Amino acid sequence: MFKDKTLMITGGTGSFGKAVLKRFLDTDVKEIRIFSRDEKKQDDIRRLYNSSKVKFYLGDVRDLHSVQSAMFGVDYIFHAAALKQVPSCEFFPMEAVKTNILGVENVLTAAIAEGVKKVICLSTDKAAYPINAMGISKAMMERVFVAKSRTTDKTVICGTRYGNVMASRGSVIPLFIDQIKQGKPITVTDPNMTRFIMSLEEAVELVLFAFENAQPGDIMVQKAPACTIGVLAQAVKEIFQGNNEIQYIGIRHGEKDYETLLTKEECIHARDLGNYYQIPADNRELNYSQYFEVGKTEKNIITEYTSNNTTILNVEQVKEKLLKLDYVQKELIK
Repeated sequence: MFKDKTLMITGGTGSFGKAVLKRFLDTDVKEIRIFSRDEKKQDDIRRLYNSSKVKFYLGDVRDLHSVQSAMFGVDYIFHAAALKQVPSCEFFPMEAVKTNILGVENVLTAAIAEGVKKVICLSTDKAAYPINAMGISKAMMERVFVAKSRTTDKTVICGTRYGNVMASRGSVIPLFIDQIKQGKPITVTDPNMTRFIMSLEEAVELVLFAFENAQPGDIMVQKAPACTIGVLAQAVKEIFQGNNEIQYIGIRHGEKDYETLLTKEECIHARDLGNYYQIPADNRELNYSQYFEVGKTEKNIITEYTSNNTTILNVEQVKEKLLKLDYVQKELIK
């Protein structure tokens, strides 16, 4: 699918972007274009791989001109640029609006203008029933790309939604490891809080599945296991043989007890594809009679899919998943 094609990754110096780069570097893709605003991270990646296949473009998704200038000759885009940390977005919600909402509008406007064939937009479980600024901005991002998908028959626009990526930038696992190594208490908000967990490689697989199977406006969801934060902290503690106490500090502003990947309302239309769910776009025209007079009486048997009703992993199962992570293996030998 990617042979002799040019792939652009917005936010390409982030955790997901680096995982995609690693996945595609030795394939027959013609060019991988890294678009981001951090020249230091770009230089680090440039020195690490030293590959003529990887091109770097400095810019910001908030700036339409800088995005469009980097898009000439691009076949496909993985749009990963975002503000992702809940506390940061709570304190600076307009920054989340500029990057997560206006940013996707700029990327898609430029992609359509430049004739890009397909764009995959990355979302998060926090966009389902959002209660914090980050989730709200990502929910709006989803609405923007679904609406935008209706405006073109040349660029396929779709998206993915997934849960917490283990050991990604800003996630809790690196924090737990640092606290253990420094002999500090392991700070846990609420031990009974549940979160979906998946690896970066699984996140990449979801995007590739969406690339191959999604229709315009679709949101693709990957089924994933979950664990409680208390179990996660205990698993990390046992892997690193720490004797640190676990200190409970209470839920922070903007946090949920559990996350949702598929809402009850989306279940009415969602399709179960085995390891994935497909949420198709509502492509009725803006004709109000269709909304008042035409509906759908039958419902799917799919129920709301949350981190409370998925497979819940125990300490040993979480340890098994953690030990597969390169990040954890590197930290173990430090």
